[in-house]
Amino acid sequence: YHLPAFYEVWARWAYDGRSRFWRECAERSREYLHKSIQPVTGLNPDYNNYDGSLLHSDGIIGDAFRFDSWRVPMNIALDYSWACADREWQQEYGNKIQNFLYGQGLYDFKDQYNVDGTMVEDILPAGTVPKALRHSIGFVATAAAASLVSNHVKGREFVSHFWNAKHEPDKEGFFDGYYDGLLRLFAFMHLSGR
Repeated sequence: YHLPAFYEVWARWAYDGRSRFWRECAERSREYLHKSIQPVTGLNPDYNNYDGSLLHSDGIIGDAFRFDSWRVPMNIALDYSWACADREWQQEYGNKIQNFLYGQGLYDFKDQYNVDGTMVEDILPAGTVPKALRHSIGFVATAAAASLVSNHVKGREFVSHFWNAKHEPDKEGFFDGYYDGLLRLFAFMHLSGR
């Protein structure tokens, strides 16, 4: 849920007398993202401690890269597009996460991983369909949005895959018009510059 780009906007145009505070929030948010992103895969947990360490909770939600984690590539791309205050790290991040996903198969990467890139043991279900890992259009969308920060040729392939992907029920019959649909819409907005 860290969106340093929004803090930058508030620092510049809120005119609330707290621009220094909002800039500091943006800086701390970026520092938190640095600590939260796994350095090899570029994956991040759904939730973690402020120092970047895993929660080591007993629940299924927390330590793995799952649905809430999908937002991070797009949030980092947004900050890059609007503020570009952390360019070098953001480009490394974009390359890193896309390289990991590309290695899983551009048309096959799944929607849940342990942050080290291994497969999760417990699958968090999507909706009421049986537990299954998916190649979700929502995650395809945010992975494509990371092309805004990546500086390798694979970024074009992610955008092309996203552009040609259909938002339709998967083989188990699951269709997520809300979360997948909104992430898809946001990615189209980001990638179009609008």
